[in-house]
Amino acid sequence: MKEYDNKVPIYMQIIMEMKIRMVSGKLSAGEKIASVRELAQEFEVNPNTMQRALSEMERENLLYTERTSGRFVTTDEGIIMTLRNKLAEQELQKFMGYMEQIGYSKKEIIQKIELWQKEGENNE
Repeated sequence: MKEYDNKVPIYMQIIMEMKIRMVSGKLSAGEKIASVRELAQEFEVNPNTMQRALSEMERENLLYTERTSGRFVTTDEGIIMTLRNKLAEQELQKFMGYMEQIGYSKKEIIQKIELWQKEGENNE
């Protein structure tokens, strides 16, 4: 059973997952996506919830519909790259805010990341 956060509407969580699939390349630009019914089964939600998520993504120009063929990921790579950068920026802001909250300076955060990266390379 899929776990959803009760604090965030389910359709918004679905949108986030679909956005992550797009920016990570799991869904390619121009790729046909599964039907509403198939995606609703995959996400374990009501088809109306899935329809709401997909409609919102169309309003954001992340998806488009071809009348007889179904829905597709945007072919505009610029939109996908902008989204990728926006998602990264949001996560960085959360991370930096938390690290500063627990007492790290920006310089210490950078040092911590560099050390973490080096340790990761040594373990490969």
